[in-house]
Amino acid sequence: MAATPQKPAAATPRRKVSRHRGEGQWAAGHFTPLNGNEQFKKDDDGLNVRTRIETIYSKRGFDSIDPNDLRGRMRWWGLYTQRKPGIDGGKTAILEPEELDDKYFMLRVRIDGGRLTTQQLRVIGEISEEFARGSADITDRQNIQLHWIRIEDVPEIWDRLEAVGLSTTEACGDCPRVVIGSPVAGIAEDEIIDGSWAIDEIHDRYIGSKEFSNLPRKFKTAISGSPLLDVVHEINDVAFVGVEHPEHGPGFDLWVGGGLSTNPKIGVRLGAWVPLEEVPEAWAGVIGIFRDYGYRRLRTRARLKFLVADWGPEKFRQILEDEYLERKLVDGPAPAEPTERWRDHVGVHRQKDGRFYVGFAPRVGRVDGATLTKIAEVAEAHGSGRVRTTVEQKMIVLDVEEAQVEPLVEALEALDLTARPSSFRRGTMACTGIEYCKLAIVETKARGAALIDELERRIPDFDEPITINLNGCPNACARIQVADIGLKGQLVLNDEGEQVEGYQVHLGGALGLQAGFGRKVRGLKVTSDELPDYVERVLKRFQDEREDGERFAAWVTRASEEALS
Repeated sequence: MAATPQKPAAATPRRKVSRHRGEGQWAAGHFTPLNGNEQFKKDDDGLNVRTRIETIYSKRGFDSIDPNDLRGRMRWWGLYTQRKPGIDGGKTAILEPEELDDKYFMLRVRIDGGRLTTQQLRVIGEISEEFARGSADITDRQNIQLHWIRIEDVPEIWDRLEAVGLSTTEACGDCPRVVIGSPVAGIAEDEIIDGSWAIDEIHDRYIGSKEFSNLPRKFKTAISGSPLLDVVHEINDVAFVGVEHPEHGPGFDLWVGGGLSTNPKIGVRLGAWVPLEEVPEAWAGVIGIFRDYGYRRLRTRARLKFLVADWGPEKFRQILEDEYLERKLVDGPAPAEPTERWRDHVGVHRQKDGRFYVGFAPRVGRVDGATLTKIAEVAEAHGSGRVRTTVEQKMIVLDVEEAQVEPLVEALEALDLTARPSSFRRGTMACTGIEYCKLAIVETKARGAALIDELERRIPDFDEPITINLNGCPNACARIQVADIGLKGQLVLNDEGEQVEGYQVHLGGALGLQAGFGRKVRGLKVTSDELPDYVERVLKRFQDEREDGERFAAWVTRASEEALS
């Protein structure tokens, strides 16, 4: 009997097979560029653009610059196009890059460890006066930024900087940025260990080297042996924090994975103690992990903090030891709680050699070329040849004899650079803002300076440490999430229903061993015009309600939303 024909089985729909791309990690074999930034870095290393700047762009002008160099590789040499004047914050996110670009640049001078001679400071001031319309800002990463730079002038500026030992190499870009350090390294009486040698070794061995010139994104480093924890180590990609090991003596506690921006994360301890002579090697291991294992698929997840969050400190340390150092690290202690609430070195302080250093406060880091030159002259006139920048947008004059301290303080006061600032002037920082930054939505520098003046007039008796940080956009260059009062720029509605410049308010952020992010009160936003009234109101409530010795951040955690609004 013949077999009964069977009905053919229905064809199984074929699934489209796509190649798994992972997170774009080189260590997993994912070398194919997954976004435009990765593509232009693969096409040509950012360090190579200097030759084109010197031989082509500076001679043919702004319009000759290749777009991938203009908005990409030129960052490796400290150059960003600045914002075209007259574009309001509402257009920041909707205009194309070429519509936001002015034909001038911000130039960032790299100052590792914040260390400058008066000769170097004078040269920066002269460059500012001659090429940058007198502009100059001290950043919260110890650099100095100039604006209004023409591409035609860049080679001459480089020559002048490099003649005195300065550079703009890798001041920006997906590479190892400036290494911040204690501004009183080597001179402070209470220093645990001087990290200056390690900063110099890292700079000399690795900055400008193609070994680490193509990272997933920027890489930030902090090294300090100060017990004041004076380099915001908690929010750097890697940090070496001075500690005393009970068996091995002074060295560094190793932290990784900190960073702010729109996804803030506090760095984590690896529990490892690193002696001074091994810091450069350990640094190279951490940045090597970032280069090889860092996420390159999405720019929004391309910082080391995301890898650390996914791996955890135990796995990160194991990979560092097994694959990069090929040895075990020594277990070590955590840093001690800072004994002082201000960690900016402002004021008059004795050095370990018996001389003094004097820290002083510009307004929100805004100075100018003429002022920088005068600071150099004043320092030299009072016996100093060394100055420092700080991570709080302040400056310090070192090596002052006791008899010269008061004359120096008076000379600085004459420049409106006070060594005895109010809490408001001392604790207020601001990012670049809409004046020059293409990412900004609101103004910051002038607003911050005006806020200082208003608060000094309205609450003259306020003497508690307080940090007020203004940022022009969500990217947190001014560290809004870890300020007592953090102000994130955005457009808000005023009482008339009009869209105006304003700020979302973060309250009670802090750094230190009790580091944490500020509290966002639901719906709490203030217009720029309302800002002095709001800050005055909340600070007076703090004065009225605080317990003995209570810090602002602690009060915020227990205060009602009504008290904070």
